[in-house]
Amino acid sequence: MDPSGIFSTRYEQDSALVRTRGQWLALALFAAALLVFPWLASPRLVAVANLMLVTSIVVVGLQITTGYAGQINLGQAAFMGVGAYGASVMEVKLGLPFWAAVPIGGLLAASAGWAFGLTASRIKGFYLALTTIAAQFLFVFVVLNLPSSWLGGVNGFSLQPAQLGPIVFDTDRALYHLFLAAVAVMVFGAFGILRSRHGRAFEAVRDDDVAAGMMGIDVAGTKARAFVLGAFYAGIGGALWAYQIRFVSVDQFTLFNSIWFIAMMIVGGLGSIVGALIGTVVIRAVQETITSLGPDLIERFPVLGTDLVFASMNVFLGLVITGFLLIEPKGLMHRWNIFKATYRLWPFPH
Repeated sequence: MDPSGIFSTRYEQDSALVRTRGQWLALALFAAALLVFPWLASPRLVAVANLMLVTSIVVVGLQITTGYAGQINLGQAAFMGVGAYGASVMEVKLGLPFWAAVPIGGLLAASAGWAFGLTASRIKGFYLALTTIAAQFLFVFVVLNLPSSWLGGVNGFSLQPAQLGPIVFDTDRALYHLFLAAVAVMVFGAFGILRSRHGRAFEAVRDDDVAAGMMGIDVAGTKARAFVLGAFYAGIGGALWAYQIRFVSVDQFTLFNSIWFIAMMIVGGLGSIVGALIGTVVIRAVQETITSLGPDLIERFPVLGTDLVFASMNVFLGLVITGFLLIEPKGLMHRWNIFKATYRLWPFPH
């Protein structure tokens, strides 16, 4: 709903993402704040922001697969791992530069997503969830059982810093701007895909795949494309993660990570790209806050113990997710949209 007095006279205006001068100004100020953030924040906050940026790419991909296409995916961390290992192999074994290794990692993850997307055309619901969980365990099995000279086995891979020409991204501040540019490109691409006929097909299949098939939509192909796109985004996020940590191990991509990605999507709001970004920031902020407060709690209350304090983080976040499912199942973006509609209609709410 646009503000009062704002109306479109051309199709380009009606389909624009940013419609008013006020929105353009707010977007410009927000972008400027993001650009200067690493110069004003502490190194710890910049590192956390890098983690949020990388994670947001993965969650946006999951939003395409689950939020828009309705295909349950509990193996997003596995596709993220495929991208991380793919980029690592491209650099360590083949000597490819950063700018080539990251897209190849995304394409390798997309290939894995395509394989599991084919099964989505025949099964749904609980059985599809089990299939994607199988992807998680299959990823771990393959990495640990192939010769260690191929994928590093239990020892993993160590990478050199990312480099574009003479620029070396060897600090969190430098990586921040690289990741911010990557997020901007991937989010812009997600909006473009979802506003195209492919995005409309995703929503039609999500709402009723039988009716979508009767309307002429290739249901099997649409489901497969949703998995391919979601896995590609996860692969890009995983490749960037590899260059942030500069070490890749199979322990970094567990089923719990996939569950947290779903939690971020639920908190932000299903079916919303911006909601995926907001959910990522909220959940990661809560996780980092609890992690930071953990040592202080242990010091003040030694009887609690390290395991109990950090296990309580999962319990607390689980309660947060449960609360959202019960109280606000459509996420924070739904509440924000209601708020916008309320003040834009005021003083004529009826």
